[in-house]
Amino acid sequence: MRYIFSLFLFLVITLSACSKASDDKVYNSSVSAITMSAPASVDGPQTIPQKIIKSANLKFETADIEETFQQIQKAVKQSHASIQSDSEGKNDISLYRNITVKVPSQNFDVFLQSITKGVSYFDQKEISSEDVTDQYIDLDSRLKTKRKLEERYIEILKKATKVSEILEIEKQISEIREEIESKQGQLKYLESRISESRVFIQFYKPIAEKQSVKVSYGSKLLTAVKSGFNELSGSFIWLISIWPFIIIFCVLAYFIRKRFKRRKKE
Repeated sequence: MRYIFSLFLFLVITLSACSKASDDKVYNSSVSAITMSAPASVDGPQTIPQKIIKSANLKFETADIEETFQQIQKAVKQSHASIQSDSEGKNDISLYRNITVKVPSQNFDVFLQSITKGVSYFDQKEISSEDVTDQYIDLDSRLKTKRKLEERYIEILKKATKVSEILEIEKQISEIREEIESKQGQLKYLESRISESRVFIQFYKPIAEKQSVKVSYGSKLLTAVKSGFNELSGSFIWLISIWPFIIIFCVLAYFIRKRFKRRKKE
């Protein structure tokens, strides 16, 4: 009887060990399979519309700064655009204004036509279209792959029993999620550049040459008068500060001269 009981206990222990080893083998195989052979592409070939980033840089002369600005504001409203920055100033030769506008890409061409209406000559006109379709597809594909990988690790996490296994899987999931967030940020930035185009506008009005010369000449004349007065005042103050030395010098010169005259008489 004791022999039969010992044999039964041995069989139970052996079966339990085999079952546990089998589970460990399945877990290790699953993790290795995911780590070593992540899918290169989640779905089959996709047709993605062409992704273009448009931008423009314009510089031109205008007869009326305020009128041109009003024209740009009108075009901004009609094109559902927005002014990102606006600055104005003056230098020796012109009054100028610089504006940066973000406009929906589908309204890009219409907006340019509206703001340049009546411009006969451009000091600078640069219009660019950058094709980022391949970059977009690559980012989108990598993002889908990482999400699929995350799903597989979550499925394995549900079946894990050991604390060490759970911690290792959670570490892998955390790293994958960081990569997913990074790819999402890059894709979101790229999509914003594609959906909204940037237009840099600089327009200016020359200052009349005669007016510029008069102002410049008058300013120089006034500066010269002030400078001369300051120099004269400085010289006068300097003379006052050294008057004792001047008196001493004059007295010494008088006595020396008088002594020389006496020697000549002798």
